[in-house]
Amino acid sequence: MNPLNRLVVRTLPLVPRPLVRSIASRYVAGETLDEAIATVRALNADRCMATLDVLGEDVTRLDETEATVIEYQRALAAIAAQGVDSNISVKLSALGLKLDPDHCRHQFARIVEAARAHGNFVRIDMEDSPVTELTLQIYFEFLKKYERVGIVLQAYLRRSLEDGRRVAQVGGNVRVCKGIYVEPASIAFQDREEIRDGYMRLLEALLAAGRYVGIATHDPVLVERALALVARLKLTRDQYEFQMLLGVARTLRRRLTSEGHRLRVYVPYGEAWYAYSVRRLKENPAIAGHVLKGLFAPGSSETGP
Repeated sequence: MNPLNRLVVRTLPLVPRPLVRSIASRYVAGETLDEAIATVRALNADRCMATLDVLGEDVTRLDETEATVIEYQRALAAIAAQGVDSNISVKLSALGLKLDPDHCRHQFARIVEAARAHGNFVRIDMEDSPVTELTLQIYFEFLKKYERVGIVLQAYLRRSLEDGRRVAQVGGNVRVCKGIYVEPASIAFQDREEIRDGYMRLLEALLAAGRYVGIATHDPVLVERALALVARLKLTRDQYEFQMLLGVARTLRRRLTSEGHRLRVYVPYGEAWYAYSVRRLKENPAIAGHVLKGLFAPGSSETGP
């Protein structure tokens, strides 16, 4: 990492919130559902599908989960009413997974019922390793109740290939990503090529088993390898999709859509934008350089909540 970018990453809590927001606005649709729907509509016009994510994982009180459930219910209703092409992604820690798994199940059931009512799809996001197995258990439970529930597997975890086989056996729909949480070498690959190799092993196992896969990556190397795999397996365009984060790799995204590949963009929104934005900046240190430039740009002294 560039030393200056490293310095900015370490001092992000001291950066004025308006400046963080101006930089991170490319990654977050906004605070409101209206802003998120407008972003989805623009993506649809650019030949992309979307998945809405209500920000606010790792709640510290169970009463915080109620607002998240209500917002997802509102989002599903708005998607249907506005006729936009989007599903939803849910982090179970936003529903109290780490505080009370049964409470989490109850709250997630309400979201699933709303999705059922509107004929939509729900993706359960995967979080850090202490909750991997519990997240999978909840996924398997809900898949029996509603077939339009999907899961995420993180390719850098050494267990994920076996988890992929488990999901394939029940006909699961899977998003495959590299993984972003800091995990020890005992359970996660650390080397870049090891992670890429793990990604491709998992992707091939799922696609060869006939599973629908969201190929979630901005890595050009993995995109090329995935395209080669799709061609070798002679898959049709309705058997997979690519997935990317809002505001990332837009040139690569447009190349894939211009070639006729399905592509879905992850669209986060909500009042918890700041914590998400700081995490995105830490995960993408090169972007921190823009923060540094902003600090010394004219008019950058604005401060506020």
